[in-house]
Amino acid sequence: MEAFNHNLANLFSQLGLDNSTDFIEYFLRTHSLTPSQKLAEAPFFAPAQQQFINEAQQQDADWSEVIDQLDTLLRK
Repeated sequence: MEAFNHNLANLFSQLGLDNSTDFIEYFLRTHSLTPSQKLAEAPFFAPAQQQFINEAQQQDADWSEVIDQLDTLLRK
């Protein structure tokens, strides 16, 4: 069984977003969360992306750690 690398680039792929370093850096520069805003409720994500994030966090799935990383990076 091969272990899947759950990193930021793969999370962007999973969300259907460009996973290039340039795009990820652009995304982080142009998007942010307010202190009380939940990542799964961010208006810049489509409903399916919000659902994936929410379910992964609720189930403490393999993606949880990298989702938490993205959450932290979006809080400026």
